[in-house]
Amino acid sequence: MDEAAAMAAAACMFRSLGDPTRLAILRHLALGEHRVVDLTAHLGLAQSTVSAHLACLRDCGLVASRPAGRASVYSLTYAEALMDLFAASERILQLTGEAVTLCPNFGTKTLQDA
Repeated sequence: MDEAAAMAAAACMFRSLGDPTRLAILRHLALGEHRVVDLTAHLGLAQSTVSAHLACLRDCGLVASRPAGRASVYSLTYAEALMDLFAASERILQLTGEAVTLCPNFGTKTLQDA
């Protein structure tokens, strides 16, 4: 894969992780397998919302599902690698402090909120 294609693939991966709900789902799945009903109870979200995010994560190859009776059970496909990524992200967030949330393009705060 050439460098441009590798960067595009990396950007797609980070976009798949760029939603707080998807991150929360991945964190719950890091604890073990869950059904959609389990995740909706843990996260307090609608079944349709959780299912849509799980479909995104499955399409990106980050989660897998297997049938269990009438339900599907979801798990992380690459748990160790995702936990390494989360740990690295936490380290970067500690180093940058509020800089990420104040970013004018992607941040969640404005300078007036700070």
